[in-house]
Amino acid sequence: MKFFNATDGLRLAYVDEGEGLPVLCLSGLTRTHHDFDEMASELTGVRLIRMDYRGRGESDWDPNPLNYSVPVEARDALELLDHLGVEKAAIIGSSRGGAIAMMIAATVKHRLEGVLLNDVGPVLEREDLARIVNYVGIDPSYKTYEEAISHFPSMCEGFANIPTERWRTEVERLWQETGQGLKIRYDPALRMSVEATFNGPDIDLWPLFDAFCGLPLALLRGANSKLLTQTTVEEMHRRRPDMLFANVPDRAHTPFLDELESLNIINSFLGIIK
Repeated sequence: MKFFNATDGLRLAYVDEGEGLPVLCLSGLTRTHHDFDEMASELTGVRLIRMDYRGRGESDWDPNPLNYSVPVEARDALELLDHLGVEKAAIIGSSRGGAIAMMIAATVKHRLEGVLLNDVGPVLEREDLARIVNYVGIDPSYKTYEEAISHFPSMCEGFANIPTERWRTEVERLWQETGQGLKIRYDPALRMSVEATFNGPDIDLWPLFDAFCGLPLALLRGANSKLLTQTTVEEMHRRRPDMLFANVPDRAHTPFLDELESLNIINSFLGIIK
């Protein structure tokens, strides 16, 4: 784990491993760089750069929770690339990370080699977004990892055929075990920013998606995802018929990126750029 300082002084964490094509990995809303651990072990010929957003994982918490926003996090991602002397990079963006990639494409497209979106697009269903908003910033009721492993999988609708040990990995990434029960691994104040965005005006994100024009593009969707519908995927494909795509079976929001279908698309995507 390494650190750099953003322009506003926050100390942000990142991992920089391997050699070859720079690939910046951007995780989901409450997640960390560890979401790419399994994928990382399967890739060769790439320089994998993984960061913890401000307020998540090993990065500093922001005293202004409204800075937990896509524009600020996009700025942080670009400042990390600047810190590393990387002029252009491919992005693998899961959920929130994909939204950040769209923001970067719409503002500084010349910094991108290509983008792979993991279960995210220009339209996200509000009903499923509301479900996410409801749990952000709140510790689970589970007291121990073992209790969580026994009950959490049944709460994850759309996920199937996952070994217990893989669920253990997910549980330990999500929460920290303490004497007072399991605790989230990010700033609870993230909820303030998420609620403000959810309750704010709807924003048309199709122009941001269209900003990918001319860039290699790929999309993974959990076949059981309610956040990213097949209807949205079809429109994305209409606009970008060259977009690589896979519906990952037995997954909802989001695929783990270690599935055979995911790895096939990831390697094909990186192969186009290399």
